[in-house]
Amino acid sequence: MQEIDKANDPGATQKNLWQVNRLLHKHKLIETLAHKQNLAELRTRLEQHDAEAVAQILEAVPHADREIIWQLITEERKEEILLVISDDVRSELVDEAKPQDRSTTIRVFDLHEGRLRQIPIASRADLARANPIWIDLVAPDDEQIAWARELFEVDLPNPKDLTDLETSARFYIEEGDEVHLHSDFLLDREDESRNVAVAFILHKGTLFSVRSEELPVFRLQRLRARAQSGYVSEAKDVLLDLYAADVEYSANALEDVYADLGVVGKQVLRSHITDDEAAVILASIAEEEDLNGRIRRNVLDTRRALSFLMRAKFLSEAQHENVREILRDIESLDGHTAFLFNKINFLMDATDSSININQNKDIKRLTIISVVFMPLNVLAGIGGMSEYSMMTQGIPWPVSYAAFTIGLIIVGWLTFVGLRHAELKKSRDSLSGSRKSNH
Repeated sequence: MQEIDKANDPGATQKNLWQVNRLLHKHKLIETLAHKQNLAELRTRLEQHDAEAVAQILEAVPHADREIIWQLITEERKEEILLVISDDVRSELVDEAKPQDRSTTIRVFDLHEGRLRQIPIASRADLARANPIWIDLVAPDDEQIAWARELFEVDLPNPKDLTDLETSARFYIEEGDEVHLHSDFLLDREDESRNVAVAFILHKGTLFSVRSEELPVFRLQRLRARAQSGYVSEAKDVLLDLYAADVEYSANALEDVYADLGVVGKQVLRSHITDDEAAVILASIAEEEDLNGRIRRNVLDTRRALSFLMRAKFLSEAQHENVREILRDIESLDGHTAFLFNKINFLMDATDSSININQNKDIKRLTIISVVFMPLNVLAGIGGMSEYSMMTQGIPWPVSYAAFTIGLIIVGWLTFVGLRHAELKKSRDSLSGSRKSNH
Protein backbone atom coordinates (compact mmCIF):
# COMPACT_ATOMS: atom_id res chain seq x y z
CA MET A 1 0.00 0.00 0.00
CA GLN A 2 2.88 2.35 0.75
CA GLU A 3 4.29 1.70 -2.73
CA ILE A 4 0.91 2.39 -4.35
CA ASP A 5 0.47 5.66 -2.43
CA LYS A 6 3.92 6.69 -3.51
CA ALA A 7 3.08 5.88 -7.15
CA ASN A 8 -0.12 7.93 -6.99
CA ASP A 9 1.64 10.96 -5.45
CA PRO A 10 1.85 13.86 -7.99
CA GLY A 11 5.55 14.29 -7.31
CA ALA A 12 6.16 10.59 -7.82
CA THR A 13 4.13 10.68 -11.03
CA GLN A 14 6.28 13.53 -12.38
CA LYS A 15 9.41 11.58 -11.47
CA ASN A 16 8.07 8.42 -13.14
CA LEU A 17 7.12 10.43 -16.21
CA TRP A 18 10.63 11.92 -16.39
CA GLN A 19 12.18 8.46 -16.17
CA VAL A 20 9.85 7.07 -18.83
CA ASN A 21 10.59 10.01 -21.15
CA ARG A 22 14.32 9.47 -20.64
CA LEU A 23 14.04 5.82 -21.64
CA LEU A 24 11.80 6.67 -24.59
CA HIS A 25 14.38 9.19 -25.78
CA LYS A 26 17.01 6.48 -25.70
CA HIS A 27 14.65 4.17 -27.56
CA LYS A 28 14.36 6.64 -30.42
CA LEU A 29 18.13 7.20 -30.74
CA ILE A 30 19.57 3.71 -30.29
CA GLU A 31 18.74 0.87 -32.67
CA THR A 32 21.23 -1.71 -31.36
CA LEU A 33 21.50 -3.91 -28.30
CA ALA A 34 21.13 -0.88 -26.07
CA HIS A 35 17.71 -0.34 -27.68
CA LYS A 36 16.49 -3.73 -26.48
CA GLN A 37 17.97 -3.12 -23.05
CA ASN A 38 16.12 0.18 -22.77
CA LEU A 39 12.82 -1.46 -23.72
CA ALA A 40 13.41 -4.19 -21.14
CA GLU A 41 14.21 -1.59 -18.48
CA LEU A 42 11.11 0.39 -19.45
CA ARG A 43 8.95 -2.75 -19.22
CA THR A 44 10.38 -3.55 -15.78
CA ARG A 45 9.77 -0.01 -14.55
CA LEU A 46 6.17 -0.05 -15.77
CA GLU A 47 5.54 -3.34 -13.94
CA GLN A 48 6.65 -1.72 -10.68
CA HIS A 49 3.75 0.75 -10.69
CA ASP A 50 0.06 0.16 -10.23
CA ALA A 51 -2.58 0.65 -12.92
CA GLU A 52 -3.41 4.25 -11.94
CA ALA A 53 0.23 5.35 -12.11
CA VAL A 54 0.70 3.77 -15.55
CA ALA A 55 -2.58 5.37 -16.70
CA GLN A 56 -1.29 8.81 -15.67
CA ILE A 57 1.91 8.21 -17.63
CA LEU A 58 -0.04 7.14 -20.73
CA GLU A 59 -2.21 10.26 -20.52
CA ALA A 60 0.84 12.55 -20.25
CA VAL A 61 3.07 11.23 -23.06
CA PRO A 62 2.58 12.00 -26.81
CA HIS A 63 0.65 9.64 -29.06
CA ALA A 64 3.71 7.97 -30.63
CA ASP A 65 5.29 7.30 -27.23
CA ARG A 66 1.96 6.04 -25.90
CA GLU A 67 1.92 3.31 -28.56
CA ILE A 68 5.41 2.15 -27.55
CA ILE A 69 4.46 1.97 -23.87
CA TRP A 70 1.17 0.19 -24.60
CA GLN A 71 2.95 -2.57 -26.53
CA LEU A 72 5.14 -3.30 -23.49
CA ILE A 73 2.19 -3.88 -21.14
CA THR A 74 0.79 -7.38 -20.72
CA GLU A 75 -2.77 -8.14 -21.79
CA GLU A 76 -3.85 -8.78 -18.18
CA ARG A 77 -2.66 -5.35 -17.02
CA LYS A 78 -4.15 -3.60 -20.05
CA GLU A 79 -7.64 -4.46 -18.87
CA GLU A 80 -6.96 -2.91 -15.43
CA ILE A 81 -5.40 0.24 -16.90
CA LEU A 82 -8.28 0.84 -19.31
CA LEU A 83 -10.71 0.94 -16.39
CA VAL A 84 -8.99 3.96 -14.77
CA ILE A 85 -7.66 5.87 -17.78
CA SER A 86 -9.41 8.90 -19.31
CA ASP A 87 -12.15 8.37 -21.92
CA ASP A 88 -10.22 9.95 -24.82
CA VAL A 89 -7.10 7.86 -24.30
CA ARG A 90 -9.19 4.74 -23.66
CA SER A 91 -11.00 5.19 -26.98
CA GLU A 92 -7.65 5.47 -28.71
CA LEU A 93 -6.17 2.40 -27.04
CA VAL A 94 -9.17 0.09 -27.42
CA ASP A 95 -9.22 0.73 -31.17
CA GLU A 96 -7.01 -2.31 -31.52
CA ALA A 97 -5.77 -4.12 -34.61
CA LYS A 98 -7.20 -7.34 -36.01
CA PRO A 99 -6.61 -10.31 -33.67
CA GLN A 100 -3.75 -12.58 -34.59
CA ASP A 101 -4.15 -15.71 -32.42
CA ARG A 102 -6.91 -18.06 -31.37
CA SER A 103 -7.10 -16.78 -27.83
CA THR A 104 -8.29 -13.42 -29.16
CA THR A 105 -10.34 -14.58 -32.16
CA ILE A 106 -12.59 -16.76 -30.01
CA ARG A 107 -13.34 -15.43 -26.52
CA VAL A 108 -15.47 -17.47 -24.16
CA PHE A 109 -17.00 -16.01 -20.99
CA ASP A 110 -18.83 -17.56 -18.08
CA LEU A 111 -20.23 -16.09 -14.86
CA HIS A 112 -17.97 -16.23 -11.81
CA GLU A 113 -19.03 -14.53 -8.58
CA GLY A 114 -21.39 -12.23 -10.49
CA ARG A 115 -18.76 -11.12 -13.01
CA LEU A 116 -17.84 -12.13 -16.53
CA ARG A 117 -14.77 -14.33 -16.57
CA GLN A 118 -12.86 -15.14 -19.75
CA ILE A 119 -11.92 -18.79 -20.27
CA PRO A 120 -8.71 -19.43 -22.26
CA ILE A 121 -9.53 -21.38 -25.42
CA ALA A 122 -6.69 -22.99 -27.36
CA SER A 123 -8.35 -26.15 -28.63
CA ARG A 124 -11.68 -27.84 -29.26
CA ALA A 125 -11.38 -29.66 -25.94
CA ASP A 126 -11.12 -26.35 -24.06
CA LEU A 127 -14.32 -25.17 -25.68
CA ALA A 128 -16.09 -28.46 -24.92
CA ARG A 129 -15.35 -28.13 -21.20
CA ALA A 130 -16.69 -24.57 -21.00
CA ASN A 131 -20.12 -23.59 -19.68
CA PRO A 132 -20.35 -20.10 -21.24
CA ILE A 133 -23.01 -17.42 -21.37
CA TRP A 134 -21.16 -15.52 -24.14
CA ILE A 135 -18.96 -16.71 -27.00
CA ASP A 136 -17.43 -13.85 -28.99
CA LEU A 137 -15.86 -14.75 -32.35
CA VAL A 138 -13.75 -12.08 -34.08
CA ALA A 139 -12.70 -12.96 -37.65
CA PRO A 140 -12.71 -16.69 -36.78
CA ASP A 141 -11.39 -19.31 -39.16
CA ASP A 142 -13.59 -22.11 -40.50
CA GLU A 143 -12.28 -24.58 -37.91
CA GLN A 144 -13.33 -22.41 -34.96
CA ILE A 145 -16.79 -21.88 -36.44
CA ALA A 146 -17.08 -25.65 -36.89
CA TRP A 147 -16.17 -26.19 -33.22
CA ALA A 148 -19.00 -23.96 -32.01
CA ARG A 149 -21.51 -25.42 -34.47
CA GLU A 150 -20.78 -29.01 -33.45
CA LEU A 151 -20.45 -28.52 -29.69
CA PHE A 152 -23.42 -26.19 -29.18
CA GLU A 153 -25.59 -27.31 -32.12
CA VAL A 154 -26.08 -23.75 -33.32
CA ASP A 155 -26.16 -22.34 -36.83
CA LEU A 156 -23.36 -19.73 -36.89
CA PRO A 157 -22.85 -17.56 -40.00
CA ASN A 158 -19.44 -16.92 -41.49
CA PRO A 159 -18.45 -13.26 -40.89
CA LYS A 160 -17.44 -13.02 -44.55
CA ASP A 161 -21.09 -13.60 -45.49
CA LEU A 162 -22.50 -10.83 -43.29
CA THR A 163 -23.96 -8.37 -45.77
CA ASP A 164 -26.82 -5.89 -45.88
CA LEU A 165 -30.04 -7.87 -45.63
CA GLU A 166 -33.68 -6.98 -45.59
CA THR A 167 -35.04 -6.27 -42.12
CA SER A 168 -37.21 -9.39 -42.24
CA ALA A 169 -34.09 -11.53 -42.78
CA ARG A 170 -32.02 -9.80 -40.11
CA PHE A 171 -34.22 -10.44 -37.07
CA TYR A 172 -35.96 -13.80 -36.77
CA ILE A 173 -36.54 -16.80 -34.47
CA GLU A 174 -35.86 -20.33 -35.65
CA GLU A 175 -37.20 -23.60 -34.32
CA GLY A 176 -36.03 -24.34 -30.81
CA ASP A 177 -36.29 -20.65 -29.81
CA GLU A 178 -32.96 -19.83 -31.47
CA VAL A 179 -32.92 -16.04 -31.91
CA HIS A 180 -30.92 -14.47 -34.77
CA LEU A 181 -30.09 -10.78 -35.06
CA HIS A 182 -27.86 -9.08 -37.63
CA SER A 183 -26.99 -5.53 -36.54
CA ASP A 184 -24.64 -2.74 -37.59
CA PHE A 185 -22.17 -1.35 -35.06
CA LEU A 186 -20.33 1.93 -35.55
CA LEU A 187 -16.54 1.99 -35.94
CA ASP A 188 -15.26 5.57 -35.77
CA ARG A 189 -11.56 6.14 -36.40
CA GLU A 190 -9.54 9.20 -37.32
CA ASP A 191 -8.83 7.93 -40.83
CA GLU A 192 -12.22 6.34 -41.56
CA SER A 193 -15.68 5.67 -40.20
CA ARG A 194 -17.95 2.79 -41.16
CA ASN A 195 -20.63 0.41 -39.97
CA VAL A 196 -19.53 -3.15 -39.18
CA ALA A 197 -22.03 -6.00 -39.43
CA VAL A 198 -22.37 -8.20 -36.32
CA ALA A 199 -24.40 -11.40 -36.04
CA PHE A 200 -25.96 -12.34 -32.68
CA ILE A 201 -27.46 -15.74 -31.88
CA LEU A 202 -29.21 -16.53 -28.60
CA HIS A 203 -29.28 -20.29 -28.13
CA LYS A 204 -30.00 -22.23 -24.93
CA GLY A 205 -28.85 -19.47 -22.60
CA THR A 206 -25.70 -18.64 -24.54
CA LEU A 207 -25.06 -15.54 -26.64
CA PHE A 208 -22.92 -15.98 -29.76
CA SER A 209 -21.53 -12.88 -31.48
CA VAL A 210 -19.74 -13.10 -34.83
CA ARG A 211 -18.01 -10.26 -36.67
CA SER A 212 -15.11 -9.63 -39.02
CA GLU A 213 -13.10 -7.22 -36.86
CA GLU A 214 -12.67 -5.93 -33.33
CA LEU A 215 -14.91 -3.09 -32.19
CA PRO A 216 -14.30 -0.66 -29.28
CA VAL A 217 -17.86 -1.19 -28.02
CA PHE A 218 -17.25 -4.90 -27.38
CA ARG A 219 -13.99 -4.39 -25.57
CA LEU A 220 -15.38 -1.66 -23.34
CA GLN A 221 -18.35 -3.87 -22.53
CA ARG A 222 -16.05 -6.73 -21.53
CA LEU A 223 -14.16 -4.38 -19.22
CA ARG A 224 -17.31 -3.18 -17.50
CA ALA A 225 -18.75 -6.66 -17.02
CA ARG A 226 -15.47 -7.92 -15.55
CA ALA A 227 -15.08 -5.00 -13.16
CA GLN A 228 -18.63 -4.69 -11.81
CA SER A 229 -20.26 -7.46 -9.86
CA GLY A 230 -23.84 -8.16 -10.92
CA TYR A 231 -23.45 -6.14 -14.14
CA VAL A 232 -24.84 -9.10 -16.12
CA SER A 233 -26.66 -12.20 -14.97
CA GLU A 234 -27.47 -13.97 -18.24
CA ALA A 235 -26.85 -13.90 -21.99
CA LYS A 236 -29.73 -11.52 -22.73
CA ASP A 237 -28.22 -8.97 -20.34
CA VAL A 238 -24.97 -9.10 -22.31
CA LEU A 239 -26.86 -8.54 -25.56
CA LEU A 240 -28.82 -5.56 -24.23
CA ASP A 241 -25.72 -4.01 -22.68
CA LEU A 242 -23.89 -4.28 -26.01
CA TYR A 243 -26.71 -2.38 -27.71
CA ALA A 244 -26.68 0.21 -24.90
CA ALA A 245 -22.90 0.62 -25.25
CA ASP A 246 -23.31 1.07 -29.01
CA VAL A 247 -25.79 3.91 -28.43
CA GLU A 248 -23.37 5.50 -25.96
CA TYR A 249 -20.53 5.15 -28.48
CA SER A 250 -22.71 6.77 -31.15
CA ALA A 251 -23.48 9.65 -28.77
CA ASN A 252 -19.75 10.23 -28.22
CA ALA A 253 -19.20 10.20 -31.98
CA LEU A 254 -21.97 12.81 -32.37
CA GLU A 255 -20.21 15.02 -29.83
CA ASP A 256 -17.03 14.77 -31.92
CA VAL A 257 -19.00 15.71 -35.05
CA TYR A 258 -20.44 18.76 -33.28
CA ALA A 259 -16.97 19.83 -32.10
CA ASP A 260 -15.48 19.41 -35.59
CA LEU A 261 -18.33 21.37 -37.15
CA GLY A 262 -17.70 24.14 -34.63
CA VAL A 263 -14.11 24.44 -35.88
CA VAL A 264 -15.31 24.43 -39.50
CA GLY A 265 -17.97 27.02 -38.68
CA LYS A 266 -15.35 29.48 -37.40
CA GLN A 267 -13.52 29.14 -40.72
CA VAL A 268 -16.67 29.58 -42.78
CA LEU A 269 -17.84 32.68 -40.90
CA ARG A 270 -14.60 34.58 -41.40
CA SER A 271 -14.77 37.79 -43.42
CA HIS A 272 -12.99 36.20 -46.37
CA ILE A 273 -11.99 32.68 -47.42
CA THR A 274 -10.15 31.74 -50.58
CA ASP A 275 -11.36 29.16 -53.07
CA ASP A 276 -8.66 26.72 -51.91
CA GLU A 277 -9.76 27.14 -48.29
CA ALA A 278 -13.38 26.66 -49.35
CA ALA A 279 -12.45 23.37 -51.06
CA VAL A 280 -10.85 22.09 -47.85
CA ILE A 281 -13.85 23.22 -45.81
CA LEU A 282 -16.29 21.47 -48.15
CA ALA A 283 -14.27 18.24 -47.86
CA SER A 284 -14.38 18.47 -44.04
CA ILE A 285 -18.13 19.13 -44.06
CA ALA A 286 -18.67 16.16 -46.38
CA GLU A 287 -16.77 13.87 -43.99
CA GLU A 288 -18.85 15.00 -41.03
CA GLU A 289 -22.05 14.61 -43.03
CA ASP A 290 -21.06 11.04 -43.92
CA LEU A 291 -20.28 10.19 -40.28
CA ASN A 292 -23.54 11.78 -39.09
CA GLY A 293 -25.43 9.69 -41.63
CA ARG A 294 -23.70 6.51 -40.48
CA ILE A 295 -24.55 7.30 -36.87
CA ARG A 296 -28.19 7.87 -37.79
CA ARG A 297 -28.28 4.57 -39.67
CA ASN A 298 -26.59 2.81 -36.75
CA VAL A 299 -29.08 3.99 -34.11
CA LEU A 300 -31.98 3.24 -36.47
CA ASP A 301 -30.73 -0.34 -36.82
CA THR A 302 -30.36 -0.60 -33.04
CA ARG A 303 -33.94 0.62 -32.56
CA ARG A 304 -35.20 -2.08 -34.93
CA ALA A 305 -33.29 -4.78 -33.07
CA LEU A 306 -34.58 -3.65 -29.68
CA SER A 307 -38.14 -3.42 -30.97
CA PHE A 308 -37.84 -6.98 -32.25
CA LEU A 309 -36.60 -8.19 -28.84
CA MET A 310 -39.56 -6.53 -27.11
CA ARG A 311 -42.04 -8.07 -29.54
CA ALA A 312 -40.45 -11.50 -29.06
CA LYS A 313 -41.79 -11.49 -25.45
CA PHE A 314 -38.95 -13.43 -23.85
CA LEU A 315 -37.41 -10.52 -21.90
CA SER A 316 -38.00 -10.04 -18.20
CA GLU A 317 -39.70 -6.93 -16.86
CA ALA A 318 -36.34 -5.46 -15.78
CA GLN A 319 -34.93 -6.11 -19.24
CA HIS A 320 -37.99 -4.49 -20.83
CA GLU A 321 -37.32 -1.40 -18.73
CA ASN A 322 -33.68 -1.41 -19.87
CA VAL A 323 -34.83 -1.57 -23.50
CA ARG A 324 -37.23 1.34 -22.99
CA GLU A 325 -34.40 3.38 -21.45
CA ILE A 326 -32.15 2.65 -24.45
CA LEU A 327 -34.96 3.63 -26.83
CA ARG A 328 -35.36 6.96 -25.01
CA ASP A 329 -31.63 7.59 -25.48
CA ILE A 330 -32.01 6.82 -29.19
CA GLU A 331 -34.87 9.32 -29.49
CA SER A 332 -32.63 12.04 -28.07
CA LEU A 333 -29.92 11.09 -30.60
CA ASP A 334 -32.44 11.34 -33.45
CA GLY A 335 -33.09 14.97 -32.60
CA HIS A 336 -29.38 15.68 -32.35
CA THR A 337 -28.57 14.09 -35.72
CA ALA A 338 -31.37 16.15 -37.31
CA PHE A 339 -29.90 19.29 -35.75
CA LEU A 340 -26.44 18.40 -37.09
CA PHE A 341 -27.86 17.82 -40.58
CA ASN A 342 -29.34 21.34 -40.49
CA LYS A 343 -26.02 22.75 -39.29
CA ILE A 344 -24.19 20.90 -42.06
CA ASN A 345 -26.59 22.28 -44.67
CA PHE A 346 -26.10 25.80 -43.31
CA LEU A 347 -22.30 25.50 -43.46
CA MET A 348 -22.51 24.07 -46.99
CA ASP A 349 -24.70 26.97 -48.11
CA ALA A 350 -22.41 29.50 -46.42
CA THR A 351 -19.34 27.99 -48.09
CA ASP A 352 -21.08 27.98 -51.48
CA SER A 353 -21.99 31.64 -50.92
CA SER A 354 -18.34 32.47 -50.23
CA ILE A 355 -17.33 30.74 -53.46
CA ASN A 356 -20.01 32.69 -55.35
CA ILE A 357 -18.81 35.95 -53.80
CA ASN A 358 -15.26 35.20 -54.93
CA GLN A 359 -16.53 34.44 -58.44
CA ASN A 360 -18.59 37.66 -58.48
CA LYS A 361 -15.49 39.62 -57.49
CA ASP A 362 -13.57 38.05 -60.37
CA ILE A 363 -16.38 38.86 -62.79
CA LYS A 364 -16.52 42.42 -61.44
CA ARG A 365 -12.80 42.90 -62.09
CA LEU A 366 -13.19 41.61 -65.61
CA THR A 367 -16.18 43.93 -66.14
CA ILE A 368 -14.21 46.95 -64.96
CA ILE A 369 -11.37 46.06 -67.31
CA SER A 370 -13.83 45.68 -70.19
CA VAL A 371 -15.47 49.06 -69.46
CA VAL A 372 -12.10 50.80 -69.17
CA PHE A 373 -10.87 49.40 -72.46
CA MET A 374 -14.14 49.96 -74.35
CA PRO A 375 -13.47 53.63 -75.26
CA LEU A 376 -9.81 52.80 -75.81
CA ASN A 377 -10.77 50.19 -78.38
CA VAL A 378 -12.93 52.76 -80.19
CA LEU A 379 -10.12 55.33 -80.21
CA ALA A 380 -7.58 52.71 -81.22
CA GLY A 381 -9.80 51.83 -84.17
CA ILE A 382 -9.92 55.50 -85.20
CA GLY A 383 -6.16 55.77 -84.85
CA GLY A 384 -5.70 52.92 -87.24
CA MET A 385 -7.75 54.58 -90.01
CA SER A 386 -6.22 56.43 -92.93
CA GLU A 387 -8.16 59.56 -91.93
CA TYR A 388 -6.00 59.89 -88.82
CA SER A 389 -2.90 59.91 -90.98
CA MET A 390 -4.47 62.64 -93.12
CA MET A 391 -5.38 64.71 -90.02
CA THR A 392 -1.81 64.48 -88.70
CA GLN A 393 -0.21 65.16 -92.05
CA GLY A 394 2.82 67.32 -91.61
CA ILE A 395 3.38 66.16 -88.01
CA PRO A 396 6.12 63.56 -87.56
CA TRP A 397 4.51 60.16 -86.88
CA PRO A 398 6.45 59.51 -83.63
CA VAL A 399 5.02 62.74 -82.20
CA SER A 400 1.49 62.13 -83.41
CA TYR A 401 1.30 58.55 -82.19
CA ALA A 402 2.98 59.42 -78.87
CA ALA A 403 0.34 62.08 -78.30
CA PHE A 404 -2.35 59.59 -79.31
CA THR A 405 -1.02 57.01 -76.81
CA ILE A 406 -0.97 59.60 -74.01
CA GLY A 407 -4.53 60.48 -74.88
CA LEU A 408 -5.56 56.82 -74.65
CA ILE A 409 -3.97 56.57 -71.18
CA ILE A 410 -5.76 59.71 -70.00
CA VAL A 411 -9.12 58.49 -71.30
CA GLY A 412 -8.61 55.06 -69.65
CA TRP A 413 -7.64 56.68 -66.34
CA LEU A 414 -10.63 59.02 -66.40
CA THR A 415 -12.95 56.08 -67.13
CA PHE A 416 -11.52 54.08 -64.20
CA VAL A 417 -11.77 57.08 -61.82
CA GLY A 418 -15.38 57.63 -62.89
CA LEU A 419 -16.26 53.98 -62.21
CA ARG A 420 -14.51 54.09 -58.85
CA HIS A 421 -16.31 57.29 -57.85
CA ALA A 422 -19.69 55.77 -58.79
CA GLU A 423 -18.93 52.64 -56.75
CA LEU A 424 -17.93 54.65 -53.67
CA LYS A 425 -21.03 56.82 -53.96
CA LYS A 426 -23.21 53.75 -54.15
CA SER A 427 -21.53 52.28 -51.03
CA ARG A 428 -22.03 55.53 -49.08
CA ASP A 429 -25.68 55.70 -50.09
CA SER A 430 -26.22 52.06 -48.98
CA LEU A 431 -24.51 52.70 -45.64
CA SER A 432 -26.55 55.84 -45.05
CA GLY A 433 -29.77 54.03 -45.87
CA SER A 434 -28.97 51.19 -43.45
CA ARG A 435 -28.22 53.69 -40.65
CA LYS A 436 -31.54 55.45 -41.22
CA SER A 437 -33.43 52.18 -41.13
CA ASN A 438 -31.70 51.21 -37.86
CA HIS A 439 -32.71 54.49 -36.26
